[in-house]
Amino acid sequence: MPYVELVFDVPLDHAFTYLRDDKGEAKIGTRVMAPFGRRELLGYVVAEKDVAPEGIAEASLKKVRRVVDDEALFGRDEIELAKWMAGFYLCGFGEALAAMIPSGRRESASSAFAEEDFTANGNSLDLSEEQRAALDAVSAPLGEPAGAASMHYLYGITGSGKTEVFLRAAERALAAGRSVIYLVPEISLTHQVIDAVAERFGPVAATMHSGMTPSQRLAEWRRIRRGEARVVVGPRSAVFAPVRDLGLLVIDEEHDGSYKSGSSPRYHARQVALKRCAAAGARLVMGSATPSAEAWKLMADGQVARHDLTRRLSGGAPPEVRIVDLSLSEGCLSAELKEAIRETAKAGRQTILFLNRRGFSYFYRCRTCGYELSCKRCSVSLTYHKSKGRAVCHYCGYSAPIPASCPECGSLDASFAGFGTELIEEEVARTFPDLRVRRADADSVAKKGGLKDTLDVFRAGGIDLLLGTQMVAKGLNFPGVRLVGVVLADTGLHLPDFRAAERTFSLIVQVSGRAGRYFPDGRVIVQTYRPAEPAIALACAHDIEGFYRYELEQREALGFPPYSRLIRVVVRSKAPEKAERAARALAALLRKDLPSGAELLGPTECPIAVIAGNARRQLLLRSQSLGAIHAHLRRALAAYAERSESGAYIETDVDPVSLL
Repeated sequence: MPYVELVFDVPLDHAFTYLRDDKGEAKIGTRVMAPFGRRELLGYVVAEKDVAPEGIAEASLKKVRRVVDDEALFGRDEIELAKWMAGFYLCGFGEALAAMIPSGRRESASSAFAEEDFTANGNSLDLSEEQRAALDAVSAPLGEPAGAASMHYLYGITGSGKTEVFLRAAERALAAGRSVIYLVPEISLTHQVIDAVAERFGPVAATMHSGMTPSQRLAEWRRIRRGEARVVVGPRSAVFAPVRDLGLLVIDEEHDGSYKSGSSPRYHARQVALKRCAAAGARLVMGSATPSAEAWKLMADGQVARHDLTRRLSGGAPPEVRIVDLSLSEGCLSAELKEAIRETAKAGRQTILFLNRRGFSYFYRCRTCGYELSCKRCSVSLTYHKSKGRAVCHYCGYSAPIPASCPECGSLDASFAGFGTELIEEEVARTFPDLRVRRADADSVAKKGGLKDTLDVFRAGGIDLLLGTQMVAKGLNFPGVRLVGVVLADTGLHLPDFRAAERTFSLIVQVSGRAGRYFPDGRVIVQTYRPAEPAIALACAHDIEGFYRYELEQREALGFPPYSRLIRVVVRSKAPEKAERAARALAALLRKDLPSGAELLGPTECPIAVIAGNARRQLLLRSQSLGAIHAHLRRALAAYAERSESGAYIETDVDPVSLL
C-alpha cells in the first residue's frame, strides 16, 4: 500500500494522507517524522491505503521522511480509544493518541522488577469477613449472580484493608490469564503501592509514572505491549497501558482530582477506564474512604455495587477528632495543638501537620492605600517564599522582590499576611527546638526522589514531625503516627467552585486517617475559623453518610453534578477585548436552537480572570443529557471555526472537576 494516514499532536480531528517512506517501513502503529506545513512533526500512522483520497493528485502529497520505531508501538485498540477520546472530549485525534503513547525515542533501562523480588504467594495476611465478601464479589466472572455488576466500589475507612483486596483480586485475574491495571492518584502514593505490587508480582509487574524518563516509559510500554508485564501500576496516564486481555482495572482513591487531566485532551481516567473495561469485558473496581459525589450517587442508585469495609485491621481505631476555633487563639498554632505535639513527642510517637498552602505568607496589602501585590500576568496574589526571598505566582511562576514599602503610596504600613508551610515550619522549629522537623511540599521535595526520601526517613522514625501539603494527606501508611494536626481547614472553602465543600471534607477525612492506624490512641486536631461549616463539622464527626446526604441535597437544589452534566468552554487571548468578542460570538451560536432542558451560563470572566497574560472568559453548558449539549457544542464550534478571530483560543472541558 503506497499511502499512509497520519495524525499529529495538533487540535485537528482528522487524519492526513502521505506517501509512504522510500524504504516502506511506515506501518500502522509506528511513529514517523513528516512535513506538516512549514514544520517537520512527529506523526502517528493510523491507517494504510491503496488509493489516494478522491480528488487529490498523488503529486500533491507529501512523503514520510523517516520512521522512528522499528516495531509497532500501538495497535487497533489504541487507535479506536483515541478516536473515542477525540469525539468525547472534543480534542484532536492526534492529541488523544499523543497523550497515550510515551514520548521517548529510544529505550533505556526501565524500572522492571527484578526476578528475585517475586513472591509466588503474598497471601500472608488473613482477610476479614468483609474483605473476603468484597473479594469474592469483585473476582466473580462477569454475568454470574455474585458478580453480575461490572463496576464495584470498596467503600471503607482509612486502614480497612482496601489495598489487600485489590491485590488479591489482581492475583485472581492473573490466575485466570487476564491482565491488570492499578491506578493511584499521584506519584507520592505510587511508591507504597509499587512496593506492594513488586513484592506480590515481581517481574510480571510494570510501573509508569512521571518520575521516569521518556526513554524508561517507552521501555516499560514495550514490555507491557509484548505481554511480559501483566500488572501495571501508576497514576492517571497508566490507564492507557497496552496490556493484553485486560481483566481488572483498579482505581484507588477514586475521588482524587488528579485523575482528571488539566490540559488537552482533558480526559478523566475514570471515564477512560469505563470505556476500556466495556471494550475488554473487564471489571472496574474503585475504592476510597471519601468517594466522589458522583460515585456515591451511583452506589445509592444501585448502578455500582458497594462493599463496605468498616474496621481497621492493624489494631488501630478511628482517631479522636477535636475542632479548635482559631478565632479564639493567638497565632497559627493553638495552645491545644502545641500541647498535643508535646505529649506525642514525649510518648515517642510522630506528628503530621497538614496545611494545603505552600510558601511563607500569601497576601500582601497596604493598610494605608489598600494596594495589593498581585502577579503581573495572572489575576492572583503573589505568595511570599522566604527561602527564595521573593514573591512568587503559583500559576505562571512569575516572581518579584519583596517591596520594602508600598509600591503605590510608599507607606511602611504594608506587609504580607496569612500563613503557609514555610511559616509553620519556622514556628514549629522555634516552639519545639528539640524535635526533628521536615517539610514536604512542592518546594522542599522538588529534587527527584526528594519526596520518597523524606517519607522513607519518616517511616523509619528519623523525623518527629512531618509538615506538608496534600502530598502527606492521602493513602500513606505510617505506623508511628499518633497525632495529625490540620493547621487551617478553611483554605479550599473560599474557592468559587461547586466542589469546594467536597474537596475540603475529603482532605480532612483523608489526613485524619493517617493517625492511629496501628494503635487505638490516634488524635486529630482540626483548626478552623469556620467550625460550624458542614464540610468541616461533619468530617470531624466521622459522619460520612451525613455529609453526602447534605452535599447531594445542595447539588440537586442548585442543578450541579451528579444531577446534571456540564461542559465548560474557556476562551482565552492575550488581548482581553479579543477574548470578550470571541466568547460573545460563540455564545450567540450556542443560544441558537439550544436543546430543550439545556442552559447556557455566561459568557463571564473566569474566577481567575487572567493566567500567564491570557484573559479568560468562560461559558457553561448544563443539561441532564450530556448527548444533547455535546452535539450542540460540536456544531457551534464547527460554525465558529469558519469565522474565528485570530489570537483567541478555545478550550473545552467535558465534565469539568474545577471551574476556576
